Amino acid sequence: QALEDQYSPSRWSPRLDRDTIIDAHLAVTAAGTERARASAQTSLHVPYGNGDGEKLDIYFPTDPSETFPVLVYIHGGYWQCLSKDDSGFAALPLVSQGVAVVAVGYDIAPKGHMDAMVLQVRRSLVFLVQRYPGIRGIYLCGHSAGAHLAAMALSTDWTEFQVVPDIKGAVLVSGVYDLEPILHTYVNDVLSMSREVAQRNSPMRHVSPAVPAACEVLVAVAQHDSPEFRRQSQEYSQALRAAGWSVSLLDLAGVDHFDIIEKLSEDSYVLTQVDRRAVPR
Repeated sequence: QALEDQYSPSRWSPRLDRDTIIDAHLAVTAAGTERARASAQTSLHVPYGNGDGEKLDIYFPTDPSETFPVLVYIHGGYWQCLSKDDSGFAALPLVSQGVAVVAVGYDIAPKGHMDAMVLQVRRSLVFLVQRYPGIRGIYLCGHSAGAHLAAMALSTDWTEFQVVPDIKGAVLVSGVYDLEPILHTYVNDVLSMSREVAQRNSPMRHVSPAVPAACEVLVAVAQHDSPEFRRQSQEYSQALRAAGWSVSLLDLAGVDHFDIIEKLSEDSYVLTQVDRRAVPR
């Protein structure tokens, strides 16, 4: 029961009760995505593979040059809800600064299983590099389960893909980096992970030594995330640092597991500023 509570983010917000905060989160991200789609130049539902969920929404820079950096956003939802269709809310502050934003779709559980989701995110990055040769650096941003998937992308051996995406930075927000505790919670009812699958897909267990040009990683966590989420962020950032990565841990006051990412639609929000600074134009 203690683990159930720790891995139930809706229990920890002081703003709203657990029954309304997720609905409120969906409303905010959907409205932000609608605004972005109405204002930005987009290519929606671009297939990067043959699966139903293997599609991207691309928000192009307002003044596109021949080359542009790309921020790839990977949504959360505990690998079993949400979608790219509500994941464009962070686009407007970035496209106005010459950055393309890509929202990645993947097959959530129960249709998708953990190995497949991790592979889909990796393949989406390979597709982007091959499809848009003008990309000048990829920057990952993932929230919650999406931070886990982004972290797994950082641990990829790209030799089997014959393409090495130029990942220059990653902003990992309120993520889960060791899946083993999840095995003992309601979250795994739908995921049906074995211990082997959880270990194979835990970024904490697969931190590769940083290469000389390795990207900069920001691990962000909310004041009102649970102690377990906060522990995971701290330990993962320490593991990256020990392996030679350039990493910083940002502990954001006054936010919870949900509005820590919702506020990316706001120009003045600290994480929006971080994203802008991290992505040189």
